[in-house]
Amino acid sequence: MTLKIHERLMLRPLMHYFERRLHARDEGARVAHPFEWGLEFLDAGGDPMRDSHSARKFIREFNEETLASSEIFYTPAPNHQFDFESSASESGFHLLKFPSAVTTPYEKNNLAYARFFPAAKGDGAVIVSPQWNAKEDSHVALCRGLNRFGVSALRLSLPFHDERTLDGFTRADFLVSANIGRTIQSVRQAVLDIRRAADWLFFQGYKRVGVIGTSIGSCVSWLAFIHDERLEAGAFNMISSWFGDVVWRALTTSHIRRSLETELTAEEVREVWKTISPSAHAARLDRERRPVLFISTKYDLTFLPDLARIFFDDCDRYNMPARKVFLPCGHYTLAEKLCAFAPLCLGCASASMALIIIRPPGGQK
Repeated sequence: MTLKIHERLMLRPLMHYFERRLHARDEGARVAHPFEWGLEFLDAGGDPMRDSHSARKFIREFNEETLASSEIFYTPAPNHQFDFESSASESGFHLLKFPSAVTTPYEKNNLAYARFFPAAKGDGAVIVSPQWNAKEDSHVALCRGLNRFGVSALRLSLPFHDERTLDGFTRADFLVSANIGRTIQSVRQAVLDIRRAADWLFFQGYKRVGVIGTSIGSCVSWLAFIHDERLEAGAFNMISSWFGDVVWRALTTSHIRRSLETELTAEEVREVWKTISPSAHAARLDRERRPVLFISTKYDLTFLPDLARIFFDDCDRYNMPARKVFLPCGHYTLAEKLCAFAPLCLGCASASMALIIIRPPGGQK
């Protein structure tokens, strides 16, 4: 008890100090785009500049219909092996390109990219989805770490990242923004890209495929995981419950909140982004028994601990077996390795995933 009190009194303010300091590094690069309903991104048809009342009605009905048929919403159209283009690089990985299942108004974003790190042998592979605004080399070490365990890794580029970055942009502003419809479309696109990446791995002969995601990469990996029974295991590094709550309260997205609050309240933001929220799909946990690992950070000012607890309560309510790890650090401090346990814990996540993929529970093959 005394140790916990000292931890709260000393570690929390220290970690929060570093969180704010690291967040401030990119303050000048963040752009607060104006609020937009973005109904045209949801195939609303007609005039995209609708009045507020009709826009709210459309979004409410859209979420209701989508949640009732999420299996359709999060399943890409069938594709074929010839849809994928793979080429070897001198750096030891293969560059994979394939058409995204979602066609956006931004041509450069409509081609999905991934880097494939094949293991020397084995029929297991993991799809890795990094965090928002991840650098091109982010999670490459994780992929190579998985290779050492005999597991191949496919590092996916999220929408508007890496080769998909729009001209004139330095950040993936359009993945998450104050444009309601475009954010829904972008998150769905990321989910479908993961599922198409899984298609390619199965085309290549891999028999056991899992997912690992970090931050928003964790969110989209989870949505793909619960809608695709072919995925056998998942590790989710920083997970939360309600997408809108995260954007409204997070340090990382405080510039987006300033635009959102010109039109919406916190409760309304939760509602408009319901269909891309993990907790909105909690009923699916009732039949979920695949191996999963959740990593959460105690002093996170982005994926706040109380929002993560809502998600964990969902899991407990449906008796979903899951391994949970809580690190004494925050969102940015985990990425910067200021948390002494972070490298060890992420290494354990790689090892756990590798063991599940190589040697399934019960010894099944």
